[in-house]
Amino acid sequence: MKKSLTTIFLFAAAISILFAQDKAKPSPPATAEGTIDGVNIKIDYSAPSARGRKMLGGIEAYGKVWRTGANAATTFTVDKPVAIEGKVLAAGKYELFTIPGEAEWTIILQTHASQWGAFKYSDKNDVLRVNVKAGKPGAFVETLTFGVDKNQVTIQWENTAVAFAVKKG
Repeated sequence: MKKSLTTIFLFAAAISILFAQDKAKPSPPATAEGTIDGVNIKIDYSAPSARGRKMLGGIEAYGKVWRTGANAATTFTVDKPVAIEGKVLAAGKYELFTIPGEAEWTIILQTHASQWGAFKYSDKNDVLRVNVKAGKPGAFVETLTFGVDKNQVTIQWENTAVAFAVKKG
């Protein structure tokens, strides 16, 4: 009897582990990649969804440093030097943070430290900061989305769209 109870318990545990693995993550990993002016750009982030919540200006407060995604800090990688909004950035891997605002966002790139969230963010590690205007996407964007387009990187979420210009440095 003891042996069959152990077998049943192990079987139940294995089944629950299998079902837990199939459960979708609330902020799944995502990647945006593209080439601008001959420069390969890759952005790795976790993509949160609004799910009926007020995110920008709500859970993600205006005027505060945000990791610009969920979970680990978003990374921004370029294989050649670039100019972002006219400011030069060396080739490499950086962490991307923002300070969202209703009308303007600050885009921040800092040395890559593999941090979780923005808890250990320090402006001493900033490599580049630029301010860009915030706009509106064509329609509501449920899940945070990055894009690498013709000559810019875009960030869209909810009723907000932000873009920063990128060209070969």
